Amino acid sequence: MCNLYSMTASVDEIRRVFGSFAGDTANLPPFEEIYPGKPAPILRRDEGGGLRMDVMEWGFPGPVAAKGRPVTNIRNLASPFWRSALNRPDRRCVVPVTRFCEWEGEKGAKRKVWFGLHDHQEPLFGFAGLWRPGEAGVGYMAFLTCEPNSVVGAVHPKAMPVMLRPTDVPRWLDSEAATACELAVPYADADMRRLP
Repeated sequence: MCNLYSMTASVDEIRRVFGSFAGDTANLPPFEEIYPGKPAPILRRDEGGGLRMDVMEWGFPGPVAAKGRPVTNIRNLASPFWRSALNRPDRRCVVPVTRFCEWEGEKGAKRKVWFGLHDHQEPLFGFAGLWRPGEAGVGYMAFLTCEPNSVVGAVHPKAMPVMLRPTDVPRWLDSEAATACELAVPYADADMRRLP
């Protein structure tokens, strides 16, 4: 389960990779380490069909069965907890990311292992996410996970985030649920790496 990532790209870099967007287009501060419960930028469709940037808290308020603990990763796409959001394209979002972390080692001696794209590639990519409004204008987001590829699976064999290429964004944001969820597959090993 991914519980730490970074988003250090500028607004201009996000616009270059994902296209123009509305919302707060002032430059963002670097989000060096984003943990559950912390604010992070997302891109979603606005009412006119364009992209909009918002900052939302990472973690959906959890179901009663989970004692209300925030849910940060979406694994079971058939769960009734997620079905209504998945069926609504306006509740899908893209979470901009420059790298993400899994933990390696024994309890009490765990260390961070970061993953991202290769040096010759644009460092910015997206996670496939869902969002929901909250009280007092606060929004919440979480992102999908899938089986890991071998790069991530060597450290965390249970799951990895669903990584989107810029060309995947319209399909994720605009397609019917079944077509959008076909993107919930491991990212190609050859296209990413364990960072130094």
